[in-house]
Amino acid sequence: MTDEQHPQFTSSPEQWAKLKPRARQMRHEPTRAEDALWQRIRNRRIGGAKFRRQHAVEGFIVDFVCIERRLIVEVDGDIHTLPDQQAYDQQRQALLESRGFRVLRFANADVLQSIEAVAEVIGETLAQ
Repeated sequence: MTDEQHPQFTSSPEQWAKLKPRARQMRHEPTRAEDALWQRIRNRRIGGAKFRRQHAVEGFIVDFVCIERRLIVEVDGDIHTLPDQQAYDQQRQALLESRGFRVLRFANADVLQSIEAVAEVIGETLAQ
């Protein structure tokens, strides 16, 4: 089974088995910003792109991913301003980009205060 035949498989079966319970929990307990963005991007509302939320990609659970267009969207809370977390985020993003994904990051405040501007950036990125 190749990634081209089944593009929804973005993690190994072993990784998926390990991450699935946490991903399911995260889908049921989104932050306000994650929920707001999900309401805006779900059902192909931006550029006809299908997004999945809290999905395992390369051993990580990402906030949102459009597998067909290789786009990951992350919504960052305050913890992402801490130096250790920023270093981790940079390493994680570099790995995801090395696997062919583009990664967009938005602060919670940007999503909550300017959802249409965030949606516009996502739409522009999808169009590239």
